[in-house]
Amino acid sequence: MLRSIRLLLLPILTAAGVAAPAGAADSPSAPAPGVSLELASLRAAQVSELSYDLKLAIPEHRTQHISGVNTIRFRLAKPLRPLVIDFDPGGTPRLTVSANGKKIIPRLVNGHIVIAPEALRHGTNTVRVAFTAGDAALNRSDDLLYTLFVPARARQTLPCFDQPDLKGRWTVTLEHPAAWRSVANGAELDRRELGSRATVHFAQTPPLPTYLLSFAAGKFMVETDRRDGRTMRMFHRETDAARLARNRDALFALHAQSLAFMERYTGIAYQFGKFDFVLIPAFPFGGMEHAGDIHYRAESLLLDESATQRQLLSRARVIAHETAHMWFGDLVTMKWFNDVWTKEVFANFMASKIADPLFPDLNHRLQFFLDHHGDAYDVDRSAGANPIRQPLENLNDAGSLYGPIIYEKSPVVMRQLEALLGEEVFRDGLREYLRRHSFGNATWDMLIDALVPRAALDLKRWSHAWIDEPGRPVIDTDLEFVEQRPVRLTLRQSDPQERNRLWPQQLRVTVGCDGQRQPIVAELIGPEVDLTAALAGCVPQYVLAGGEGWGYGDFRLNQRSREFLLANLARIDDPLTRAVAWSGLWEAMLAGNLAPDQLFRSALLELSQESDEQVVTGVLGDLRALWWLFLSPTQRQENGPALEELLRSRLAAAGTPSLKAAWFRALRSVATTPATATWLQRLWAREESVPGLPLQEADETALAYELAVRGLDDAPAILAGQMARITDPDRQARFAFVRGALAPDAAARTAWFERLSDPANRRHEVWVTEGLRWLHHP
Repeated sequence: MLRSIRLLLLPILTAAGVAAPAGAADSPSAPAPGVSLELASLRAAQVSELSYDLKLAIPEHRTQHISGVNTIRFRLAKPLRPLVIDFDPGGTPRLTVSANGKKIIPRLVNGHIVIAPEALRHGTNTVRVAFTAGDAALNRSDDLLYTLFVPARARQTLPCFDQPDLKGRWTVTLEHPAAWRSVANGAELDRRELGSRATVHFAQTPPLPTYLLSFAAGKFMVETDRRDGRTMRMFHRETDAARLARNRDALFALHAQSLAFMERYTGIAYQFGKFDFVLIPAFPFGGMEHAGDIHYRAESLLLDESATQRQLLSRARVIAHETAHMWFGDLVTMKWFNDVWTKEVFANFMASKIADPLFPDLNHRLQFFLDHHGDAYDVDRSAGANPIRQPLENLNDAGSLYGPIIYEKSPVVMRQLEALLGEEVFRDGLREYLRRHSFGNATWDMLIDALVPRAALDLKRWSHAWIDEPGRPVIDTDLEFVEQRPVRLTLRQSDPQERNRLWPQQLRVTVGCDGQRQPIVAELIGPEVDLTAALAGCVPQYVLAGGEGWGYGDFRLNQRSREFLLANLARIDDPLTRAVAWSGLWEAMLAGNLAPDQLFRSALLELSQESDEQVVTGVLGDLRALWWLFLSPTQRQENGPALEELLRSRLAAAGTPSLKAAWFRALRSVATTPATATWLQRLWAREESVPGLPLQEADETALAYELAVRGLDDAPAILAGQMARITDPDRQARFAFVRGALAPDAAARTAWFERLSDPANRRHEVWVTEGLRWLHHP
């Protein structure tokens, strides 16, 4: 039987306190579902000096409801209309409301609490709501709870003004099982235990929007460190002591280095007092920038010994990204979510500046190209291409704004803007923007206004083309010869949607001449630019209009360039040029100008000689897609032995564990021959090993999945064996969920998929997407 819980802080809500939903939902004055731009604009003009005092009582069992009290204080302009507070926990909300000390019966409509004007007054008001919290945004499991309110989900848990331009000061008190630890945006002031319960009071925060409100509670362990005079705490659930010890110092150091850089670059000290971060298994994002309480996906930060250079850099960048948000997003917040990209672009932009110098052996221009261009092109070449800044009428739709365009395309665009203005001019404009709008809200146009006086170009025209228009220009290279001599080299841009749009940008063209690379800087402002004079006697073997990974567009290789690069890619002496050339060949294949089997043969030739780990990793990623999605089953059968032989030979010859890991993961992914499947099975069984590459739990888990998806007779035994090997309860639960997608029986796999129709079975988004990848594996 369930033990009853006495909630120490909060009143029990009875039927008498349930507000009846008086007033029809279709009333002319009824607010629409979600948070509309119209409602947000009205409230922003009406409400100021906002603060919240939130108290929550969290039961031990997630099947029991969380009850709470939120006391909302604010100044109100003359209350000529009803005041709308957002609260949409699902079903009919259970709550009692008082306004300025008097109990009231508000209208409940479309996920809102509507308070009549006569219950309020001009000036200072206090609204107190006792409520039963909604679970949708609380991510509850048996011994863990964490909030994720972005972009506008706080209202699914608690009553509030759920819009980014109504920032409030938050005071949070949590009551929860005494065996749990908790963390929130504010510093922990005191913790008091009474029997099996603990009550924790957190300090009031600076002004924060609701999407940045954060708290987590559960069975956490805490690591503390002090760097540069600042105490930092890491909350985690990792049970592998060696794994924790291997990563601990690096995580604290990366945060300290990121904070120090941001303070230097912006000229503004960190403004949110204490600094904690929380590692959460299967967190749906890489990280979330809650001020003073950053949440991360644990698996992305606690890396294995075999982590590649790219994984190490990615970890440094995600930490730098979330830390940079303390200034871009937290200190200065977008006014409305149509400008959500501004906080993301500057977090990404700063992440590169912060993380890159920590890896001096990496080619960072190459890594920038590999990280950003391909994912952005995947969207921009499609019919569903969207602009960086999109219109948004209701925060219900804000989640659709996120994607590769704001995360991958916008950093490319911002790098162009910095180059056009100059680094110091650009930095000074950002400093002015941050100082002017600290603890407030701003729009992209406000930043442009700060930069316009510093710019020699028409920034508003540039902004319209790159920020407000979708897609990318098609850039053709016209190379004309007479008697084997070049007489004209022209770059021509066109609009794939035939709307006569132009995208002004600087290009750094790479021309190959007799084995040498010749760079040409081209200002492509109008429809075309003539570069003939810059050839200076060169007879081009190839022309890369997006050379040095600089510039953005559908750079179409002419036939001469395409034929040369297919046969000679590995002979080019510069890794970045090889990566840009490979991207051009990949785009040519997708456009139908190159057969997949031609590109596959070129990939084998390139990989047989490629020594740069970054290029290897990038080409191998495309090779896996080429293998499974573009080659036919017959072509895979014919080419499987040669591909596996190449990968095994390069694995054996690789000189570093991270390079070995790149070759091994590719081999594991594309294996189709019985011989390689048997070898992989012996590796999983620990009957063989890969010299120089110790396999970690994550490697063995991936091996188990790969063997199971190939339908081996003993696949069920392999999955059961891997389940037994995993000791961490969070990772074990994830494995137990995903393995259902790999059941040998088709009916069992279908049943696994059909269970996803229940939202309760989709609570862990990362688990679901991983399972679906295996379910739909070719």
